[in-house]
Amino acid sequence: MTNAAASPSPLTGRASGVLLHPSSLPGPGSGGTLGAAAYRFVDFLAAAGFSYWQMLPLGPADRYGSPYQSESAFAGNPTLLAPDAEARAPGPGPAFMNFLDATRHWLDDYALYRVILGHYPDLDWPQWPEPLRHRHPDALAAMRRDHAEAYRAVQIEQFRFDHQWRALRRYAAARGVRLIGDLPLFVAHASADVWSHPEQFLLDAAGQPLAVAGVPPDYFSTTGQWWGNPHYRWETMARDGFRWWRQRLDHLCQQFDLVRFDHFRGLEAYWEIPADAASAAAGRWVPGPGAQLLDALARNRSSLPLIAEDLGVITPAVEALRDRYDLPGMKILQFAFDSDARNPYLPHNHRPNAVVYTGTHDNDTTLGWFRALDTAHRQQVLEYLGLPADSMPWPLIRAAFASAARLAIIPMQDLLGLGSARRMNTPGTCGGNNWRFRFSWEEIPDHLAAHLRELNQRHERTTTAPRP
Repeated sequence: MTNAAASPSPLTGRASGVLLHPSSLPGPGSGGTLGAAAYRFVDFLAAAGFSYWQMLPLGPADRYGSPYQSESAFAGNPTLLAPDAEARAPGPGPAFMNFLDATRHWLDDYALYRVILGHYPDLDWPQWPEPLRHRHPDALAAMRRDHAEAYRAVQIEQFRFDHQWRALRRYAAARGVRLIGDLPLFVAHASADVWSHPEQFLLDAAGQPLAVAGVPPDYFSTTGQWWGNPHYRWETMARDGFRWWRQRLDHLCQQFDLVRFDHFRGLEAYWEIPADAASAAAGRWVPGPGAQLLDALARNRSSLPLIAEDLGVITPAVEALRDRYDLPGMKILQFAFDSDARNPYLPHNHRPNAVVYTGTHDNDTTLGWFRALDTAHRQQVLEYLGLPADSMPWPLIRAAFASAARLAIIPMQDLLGLGSARRMNTPGTCGGNNWRFRFSWEEIPDHLAAHLRELNQRHERTTTAPRP
């Protein structure tokens, strides 16, 4: 087993990147894809001197568009498939059979889940007929047999996604651009994962959650956030060495170079809300799996390729868990100006083993954030930044580049100087414009790539990897 305490940080030098989910890429359809626009975006990143492209979870999004409430922790979102890549997609053959063998631990369950959901479109899995709900082998075999075409279509769909993704990753790697993925701590109740492993989740006899995930009142909500995800039975997961978790990280490491561990603080302690509670404020802190899980994930690895999303109510115990594995944490500049000089998000308090962001997908754009501040608060920000002559968001972008943090990530909206109407998500809300942000190529000024490359070079963030 890896000596976790001695594991090196996954960040080895200064670099920078851009936060943009593929669904936000330009294109003719209702959302971006892994097609031509994705390749053109990689070219833009390389030309601008960026070394990383950070994304949100790649799984199928829920009906509101959220990739954090996916019906699978392993499947790719079929809406991201590029129709313009059809001619390059291989048909079923030896490669397809190899894919089925490599994904056997999740794809059969997911394909069955999709088939049954298509047969009972208005029912969640706890309302399915009892033989399907409880996964009786004869009932599942009958679904495979009677709906063989639909079942195989799901498998082929995921094979195509894997093919397109691997091609994009190879293209990015050849241009010195590495990919950062996202690992949500919790999964959706309405998912193949919970249906196929109910014994590993805190459910009642009817399959409904006994308690759900969320967070107490915080920066984003005065009443806390009710996420609704079921909690795990950690003691059950520990019995097989957290096999499902190890498979999950292995899968992500086949897709990405680094992975952001969303809600990392929940590994030390998580907010447990009774399923019948009136609000998230009724929850309580419960000890998480902590080092026991991370030791299992670190097994047979030289280091954990993780970025700890250490935001929210962070205690010394959370910091100790993060530092035990030498994981980089996150520094959000929009959080830096609401207290005094000891604020850990202020640039002068940053440490090298960290990732600095102007904001994340859950924040307002930097321009929108700045415009919403009162006059005194705006002046405080500008004075700290040296009374810059240019307008937001560029002073905060430059502060991120200048930070001691080894990796600086800028949301695409900030690079384009966009306002609040173009933010990606407003936590605690559903629908509206959430998850719908898309940019257009016309919004990228002709000089932007050269300007960003100059910033990257000035702050020693430009990789020496090959460029086109």
